[in-house]
Amino acid sequence: MFDKIAITIKENERRKKERAISYHPETGEGSTISQRICIHLPDAPIPMQYIPREMLDEVELVRLLRREGSISRFIEKQLGESVKKELKEEVWHRWIAVRIRYDFEFWAALFVRIKDKLGEQDIPFRLNRPQRRLLKELEEMRRNNRPVRIILLKARQWGGSTLIQMYMAWIQLVHKKNWNSVICAHLKDSAANIKGMYSKLLENYPPWLMENKVQPRFQPFERMNNTSLISGTGSKVTIGSAETPESIRGADAVMAHLSEVAFWSDTRTRTPEALVRSVCGSVALIPYSVIVMESTANGTGNYFHQECERAKRGESDKKFVFVPWYEIEMYTLPIQNYQEFIRELNEYDIMLWNLGATLEAIAWYKTKLKEYADHADMKAEYPSDDIEAFTYSGERVFDVRQIQQMRKNCRPPDKRGEIHGQALTGKKSLENLKFSEEPGGLLQIWELPDKNNTFRNRYITVVDIGGRSQKSDFSVIVVFDRFWMTEGGVPEIVAQWRGHTDHDILAWKSAQIASFYNQALLVIESNTLETENTDGEHTEYILDTIAASYPFLYARTSSDKIKETIPSRWGFHMNRSTKTLIINHQIEMLRENGYIERDIQACYEHDVFERKSNGSFGAMEGHHDDILITRCIGTYICYTEPLPQNKEVLPKITGKIPLNESSI
Repeated sequence: MFDKIAITIKENERRKKERAISYHPETGEGSTISQRICIHLPDAPIPMQYIPREMLDEVELVRLLRREGSISRFIEKQLGESVKKELKEEVWHRWIAVRIRYDFEFWAALFVRIKDKLGEQDIPFRLNRPQRRLLKELEEMRRNNRPVRIILLKARQWGGSTLIQMYMAWIQLVHKKNWNSVICAHLKDSAANIKGMYSKLLENYPPWLMENKVQPRFQPFERMNNTSLISGTGSKVTIGSAETPESIRGADAVMAHLSEVAFWSDTRTRTPEALVRSVCGSVALIPYSVIVMESTANGTGNYFHQECERAKRGESDKKFVFVPWYEIEMYTLPIQNYQEFIRELNEYDIMLWNLGATLEAIAWYKTKLKEYADHADMKAEYPSDDIEAFTYSGERVFDVRQIQQMRKNCRPPDKRGEIHGQALTGKKSLENLKFSEEPGGLLQIWELPDKNNTFRNRYITVVDIGGRSQKSDFSVIVVFDRFWMTEGGVPEIVAQWRGHTDHDILAWKSAQIASFYNQALLVIESNTLETENTDGEHTEYILDTIAASYPFLYARTSSDKIKETIPSRWGFHMNRSTKTLIINHQIEMLRENGYIERDIQACYEHDVFERKSNGSFGAMEGHHDDILITRCIGTYICYTEPLPQNKEVLPKITGKIPLNESSI
């Protein structure tokens, strides 16, 4: 035990030393943004400088000053002038004008002042470690002449928004003219506060850095309250919010800072997706164009969460960036007794240590955690990794890390289209089935049916019936392939249809898909059909009609009727007992990696599925669970029905669930 403690203390010292690397943006020492070279000008205000390599490669002034070794010798040898104070100052100003084009850190430290988070005074903007990490991503894109596209998941209080706004200001003041930008936050006051940082920058900006030598200021633009013109640049800055999206439409921007996107309202008439499209739709794919979407997390399943996941999978135009709380310098506390502290580390503390936190950071976390009644709230405010960030304090059903593991197998479908028969409904709809690739088709296919091998009970098709209108719940048809279960493997999703249609059409469509997949066992969640009326008639007959044409329809028999001669009832009936059963089974499926998911939307629905205060289960307000229900039913059937057998004849299959059928 003593050896382990000693090793931990030694590693902690190494981590602290690594974080304490000397960083001086005025000289360039300690910068990791780009390759640096040392240049010594003993008579310059900053004699020893570490400048970006590109300055030497691209600027003759830099090469000549380095060759001569001082400003005075440059004036004498290259300009043929006598050395005077005014001339030395002019050369120095020319040097600065060059360096600020290549070195954002230098520009920020010398010419940007921000409010000190730990005090009342304004201080030079010297980037902290998380800001430098974000800047490296921004600069990698800009320096390679690529559009800058970032989605940033933030922890609290490290200045991510400040860096983004100052970076855009740098482009407008140093690099480009007539380069318009938009600031859009969840609240108008928040957008105004971000712009306020820009105003403070302009108030303190040296006029000699400007081409016209005039102090830059915000000026009104054509009586527009939300748009200001930066004098001397031709660039405009427009602010708006998700509350008033009309104010930023048509802003003609080439840079957009979208702040706290996870908190943008999502209603039937106003969605984050639509607002982002309206703001960013006109931003050209050109060098120095910028779109940065940033936010702290606000639960799972929302637009920002989905965009983060798309970026992590490489499906987005944006690079995903996340900074954990323990990389932020101010989140540390001193430790009096290392041996005692290490002995008292709990399982979560050890996880933080394994992620790379110092013991001093863990000490801060343990102290801060005492302010929170629920650890989940602390995780959302100060996430340790990007998975934990999206944890919400509700009583979620499925483990967030297990859902993240499930996401790894998700991918876009190989084909998209529809299956067509001789008719839309009826027995003829099952004749001459063909799959047609169609751009707007609702059937997604990851694997086509294997027609070379005939397996009884290989494919299982599950149906959850939704509403008919576009505003109602979706209907979902999903196909599981159980082939690999015969060799100790797990079932996988191979196809899915999701949309809205009349229930009789949906039932026949599900029979078409099941028949197309080698006459799969068709399992229809039957509650909706058993409780609704269509044209004055009870519509459970739909399943009886389908059963007459498609003999592989799942039937259930309750425990109190097994010994009776009552006819089987078609479909899977969802009641309190069966719902609890299949949800518990699905919890086990995620824990044991019991099936392979392909559709990313299914992962989102697992994310937002919760136990309500009354004990029932369902999706969070504003979200769906129709895909999830098909997974819960499907994985349960996959593991309770007999395993696939290689048979030439496909007999009728009937499932049994020995549970009480009383409705919820």
